[in-house]
Amino acid sequence: MGLRIHFVVDPHGWCCMGLIVFVWLYNFFLIPKIVLFPHYEEGHIPGILIIIFYGISIFCLVALVRASIADPGRLPENPKIPHGEREFWELCNKCNLMRPKRSHHCSRCGHCVRRMDHHCPWINNCVGEDNHWLFLQLCFYTELLTCYALMFSFCHYYYFLPLKKRNLDLFVVRHELAIMRLAAFMGITMLVGITGLFYTQLIGIITDTTSIEKMSNCCEEICPRLIDDTDTISAIQS
Repeated sequence: MGLRIHFVVDPHGWCCMGLIVFVWLYNFFLIPKIVLFPHYEEGHIPGILIIIFYGISIFCLVALVRASIADPGRLPENPKIPHGEREFWELCNKCNLMRPKRSHHCSRCGHCVRRMDHHCPWINNCVGEDNHWLFLQLCFYTELLTCYALMFSFCHYYYFLPLKKRNLDLFVVRHELAIMRLAAFMGITMLVGITGLFYTQLIGIITDTTSIEKMSNCCEEICPRLIDDTDTISAIQS
């Protein structure tokens, strides 16, 4: 069975996703132009490393597209509830439709999603029961591609032999340092963010807890403490 298409009309999500595509395009074209191809032509690296770079890049882009357009688990307007499972369903107070427990209503998408984890603006889509595995794929390939690009950026300046042939007439060669610094900044920022996100997703899978449920549990723990502290202060003042 193929994946159902789900498209969210959200300008904010389009901007976030456009930024991700810009970072991908920036590295996809400039890293090989500045680092990979020149060092390959001078015999510093084998051609298989270039093929691996492009392979990971394509996998990352495909994972991004699939995660952004795949149906996260949208509930139909008139769901058929099995007679023996009615106790596991509840009424949504926003769209007034029945939904399975652990489902949540997404204000961005405008409907309920089965086992919703969170709404991710970077893919302009919810992460739910049906596309969670695609989101994990995207996190994995992004982590891999970022580490791979940062490794070559580091080796270009501190490990590989200096390039003998440099065409200073090319814009990317004349401004190489600025371009590589921006690439390194974007790579480190992406690596830190995606590592934390990937870690929390894996912990959620292990503990069978969604991000929304974690936030709800934290709020439930914090609120009673605030109430107790307020009662204590009132008792002391009185």
